[in-house]
Amino acid sequence: MAKMMYRDAVVSTIAEEMERDENVVCLGEDIVGGMGTPGGPEAIGGIWSTSTGLFGKFGADRVIDTPISESAIMGAAAGLALSGKRPIAELMFADFIGVSLDQIWNQLAKFRYMFGGKTKCPAVIRMAYGAGYNAAAQHSQAVHQILTGMPGLKVVMPTTPADVKGLLRTAIRDDDPVIFLEHKALYGVSGEVPDDPDFMIPFGHARLSRAGQDVTIVSTGLLLGFCEAVADKLAAEGIGCDVIDLRTTSPLDEETILDSVEVTGRLVVVDEAPPRCSLGADICALVAEKAFASLKAPPLSVNPPHTPIPFARELESAYLPSTDKIEAAVRKVLGYR
Repeated sequence: MAKMMYRDAVVSTIAEEMERDENVVCLGEDIVGGMGTPGGPEAIGGIWSTSTGLFGKFGADRVIDTPISESAIMGAAAGLALSGKRPIAELMFADFIGVSLDQIWNQLAKFRYMFGGKTKCPAVIRMAYGAGYNAAAQHSQAVHQILTGMPGLKVVMPTTPADVKGLLRTAIRDDDPVIFLEHKALYGVSGEVPDDPDFMIPFGHARLSRAGQDVTIVSTGLLLGFCEAVADKLAAEGIGCDVIDLRTTSPLDEETILDSVEVTGRLVVVDEAPPRCSLGADICALVAEKAFASLKAPPLSVNPPHTPIPFARELESAYLPSTDKIEAAVRKVLGYR
């Protein structure tokens, strides 16, 4: 296996799929140049360096710098998908889905349904999301709960470089629109990645990153690492935690969650979105509805407060769920006998 950073797994997978299929094209703001560079083959490849080198390999017809217009980027992706291409469109910050919500929600997500299945819409929408980067209220939000609630979209949230590789390849080859959410605080994380050029991870299959008999912890993205740290600490005390990395929120791997809760009887969901109408609330409701008889304690969701994300570093740190808050929630559900 090769070892690479999260961002490099993004770039290499896109390059491999563009080499494999000439219909795969990339478009987005500053994906060729960016940050004052003149563009061209030596450009950095966007502010996240997730398209570095693509222009030099594939040229201006397949790697397209767009104006600063999210609605235009998403509208172009929709048209490209309907005309037989497989666009990978980058929305630099997930916070700006509001600007392109009609194109995503009312167009991309609904084409196959409204046309009676006679067409397909194989578009991948990549977005950088999440706090912990000191980027303030308009550039730090977790928006997966909004997108997960839109029928017709598949929503992917990879945590590791290996999952980036397997899930992004699946997304590019999928015939439906896929929202691919990349946590900006994970771009520099390294990990082993399979060398298989056809390595794919199917949607709707969660990953069990820790195993235990006492509490089920469900999360994804940056906070998954926090959950693993808590599970490791508690394991030293003889407390076993199942830690489930969702990987995708739509489709959701209900089976893995419910099977775990039927064994542990306790659930803690750790979610970066605010608490109201969040993924945490949704999964707690799912377990209360379908595994109530197995529960030994009320399900708990650990979320940020229902407030905009602070800019000040100390306040942002207080805003995010922490290992201390997660541990406190786990100990609380363990307190019910």
